[in-house]
Amino acid sequence: MGKLREHLLIGFGNPLLDIAATVSNELLVKYNLKRNDAILARKEHKTLYKDIREQFSAKYTAGGSVQNTLRVCQWILQKPKIATIFGCVGKDNYAKILERKATEDGLNARYQYTDNAPTGTCVVLITGDSRSLCAYLAAASHFTLEHLQKPENRQVWHNAEYFYISGFFLTVSPLSVMEVARHAHKRNGTFMMNLSAPFVSQQFKEPLMSAMPYVGVLFGNKEEAETLAREHNWHTKDVEEIGQRIASLPNEDHKRERIVVITQSSQPVLLFQGNSIKDFPVQKLTPEQIVDTNGAGDAFVGGFLAQYIIKKPLDVCVHCGIWAAAQIIQQSGCTFEGKPSFQE
Repeated sequence: MGKLREHLLIGFGNPLLDIAATVSNELLVKYNLKRNDAILARKEHKTLYKDIREQFSAKYTAGGSVQNTLRVCQWILQKPKIATIFGCVGKDNYAKILERKATEDGLNARYQYTDNAPTGTCVVLITGDSRSLCAYLAAASHFTLEHLQKPENRQVWHNAEYFYISGFFLTVSPLSVMEVARHAHKRNGTFMMNLSAPFVSQQFKEPLMSAMPYVGVLFGNKEEAETLAREHNWHTKDVEEIGQRIASLPNEDHKRERIVVITQSSQPVLLFQGNSIKDFPVQKLTPEQIVDTNGAGDAFVGGFLAQYIIKKPLDVCVHCGIWAAAQIIQQSGCTFEGKPSFQE
């Protein structure tokens, strides 16, 4: 079992305040939004906030994919400051909420603060057991490599062993991503990434593939994996074939095989390493138990990482990820209560 210490795991992402509401299908149609999708807000979404406030009951919670993942990881580990998050926020009340929530959940927040934009937000539109995310990055998009290079920050992330970055962060600071990726490789650390959303492979293919040779563990869901395959003209929708091809993409680490984990909603989780493929059934929940699927993917990675950074077998990592996701979707937002009850 690996030894836990402060700043063992570093995450780089976009801290966002989630604004969640159960809405009508008509609202999705009005704003050209799809179920179970995630996009960056465009001009056509300018009045989305107004419609939500006026027509539906909204709940505000601390969010952002990486921050959610690390909060779940910390909850399972039950030891503070093992994980540290870097990201950019504004100088406003939303930022205070995000930092307070991060600290309460055991995270060490190393935010960059900007005067040029408010703290980012993410609208979470819930329809039945589906969710659609529309993110206004705002301050999050102002993150700079210079923040990482400050001596007090460099010392923190340079001494880490595990590095986790969302695909969303590629839209913000690809320079930071490559700096961290190369450092992880040089230090024999583990660089991990999430495909995050289909648009990342479509619109940010170049920075994604620049980072890919350094990725030791890649997470994604079925739709994200299929989109990656389509963008590379692999001419297949077979998820097992896609997973194997991703695992065999060029790898700078010649000592360790890349691990690829693909989730498939209520279908089994697929784990790829070398020529090996394993599938893991997910916990079945009744429709009455499912409250909010937003954050399920983040929670899965949080559960996986909680076991991975203490060097548990991959089977245990996946089982913990499945368990964590099942807990989170029974709550509203990426929230949790009490002490974790996961057992190997």
